[in-house]
Amino acid sequence: MNKELRRVSTVVLLMFVALFASSSIIQVFSSSELNADGRNVRTLYDSYSAERGPILVNGEPIAESVPVDDQYKYQRVYNNAELYAPVTGYFTLNQSNPGIEGAMNDFLSGTADEQFLDNLTSIVTGQNPKGDAVELTIDPDIQQAAWDALGDQRGSVVAIKPDTGEIIAMVSKPSFDPNSLAVHDSDLFYSAYNQLTADPTKPLVNRAIGGDLYHPGSVFKLIMASAALDSGDFTPDSTFPNPAALTLPGSTSVITNSSGAACGSGDEASIATALRLSCNIPMAELGEALGVDTITDYTERFGFGDDLEIPFKVTPSVYPDDIGNNTARLMLSSFGQDDDRVTPLQIAMVSAAIANGGVLMQPNLVESIIATDLTERRSFQSEVYNTPISADTATKMTQMMVADVADGAASNATINGVDVAGKTGTAENGTGDPYTLWFTGFAPAENPEVAIAVVVENGGGLGQSGFGNGVAAPIAKKVLEAVLNK
Repeated sequence: MNKELRRVSTVVLLMFVALFASSSIIQVFSSSELNADGRNVRTLYDSYSAERGPILVNGEPIAESVPVDDQYKYQRVYNNAELYAPVTGYFTLNQSNPGIEGAMNDFLSGTADEQFLDNLTSIVTGQNPKGDAVELTIDPDIQQAAWDALGDQRGSVVAIKPDTGEIIAMVSKPSFDPNSLAVHDSDLFYSAYNQLTADPTKPLVNRAIGGDLYHPGSVFKLIMASAALDSGDFTPDSTFPNPAALTLPGSTSVITNSSGAACGSGDEASIATALRLSCNIPMAELGEALGVDTITDYTERFGFGDDLEIPFKVTPSVYPDDIGNNTARLMLSSFGQDDDRVTPLQIAMVSAAIANGGVLMQPNLVESIIATDLTERRSFQSEVYNTPISADTATKMTQMMVADVADGAASNATINGVDVAGKTGTAENGTGDPYTLWFTGFAPAENPEVAIAVVVENGGGLGQSGFGNGVAAPIAKKVLEAVLNK
């Protein structure tokens, strides 16, 4: 009998140990994961009953919580809402919250592990729990300048400090009012949300970092030229045959330069000339010479295919991985067509790396997290993301990009007394479809303060008559001037 009791006691003891271990794992090691789970309604209600921390730009709240007389105690309010909506996202009931609201939810709601002692103190002292403030890297003057410069166009503007990776402007149009979604009534939320999702202009999409992505067109030539020079097999003066039209190998497709003529004078065109005049044929020939493996390597060095977070997730840009031995597709992809797809942030990163001597810094939107006692809980330091090209390659690329603005296809980005490095793009989207228009670059070229990417959809309202230099470059110029005039 004693033997049987011992066995039962041992089993019961083991069951208690297992229960204790599993409870400890759940409460201690899995707490963050459980708190972040969108199905955890209790955590959601708790986050509403606490005063959620503000999102700050230059110390001023662009999102804050105000007291209300209902079960949730606080209501999220957005200031200058449409200007910042793609960055802030929104905070609402029983939904996946986008933007900074979602990415920094643990700190904003006061549930981060680092806030445990603060929360314990609040309980002991009887104070109401509060979340931390999140200070962004956005410069309000540059954000406003980008918003104003984009005007009524559909598209995006992204501006980055090349030496730190700080994103100082991120505009996406059309935008939306997050106040209409940050409500405590589910019926009101779904009414507003369904209306926004049904809008064919897709205002809920942050075009700077997501959506369907864009064909890069000629701004992709920056990667092509960088790869060529950095490989050591080519120089800016390396030349290629210069016909006015070229039939792609194994295909009946004929490609031309945007002018319909040869790339400058002469039977051959250099890489420098092809970049300055934004010629397709020499770049297609360069792509054939480089090969798909080299091009893929350099796109990956610049960040294509990466699961980037800034801190919210960025849709990876794409260089097609199924080109194989298809030379026609390889040549098309070499001037930003075929299945090349990018975000404006990715293109800004390319320019930022060139501007920063070949070193690409981690793009980032969060400057610091500020505790409720106004002390800095966490400061985000600049980090090197990658070094896609050498400093020598970056110098040569800068010289060619300056020539592109001074005496080339990006002339509408010219700023008196300042050397601007730039590249335009005019991407095709299908037979009869309006072009996608681009500008990317940085200024001042000799000591860059800002790198920028501008994309304009729908041909800028001009269908297939719009060009990057005519529509996107003037927008970029206004934003660059706003930075340089600060």
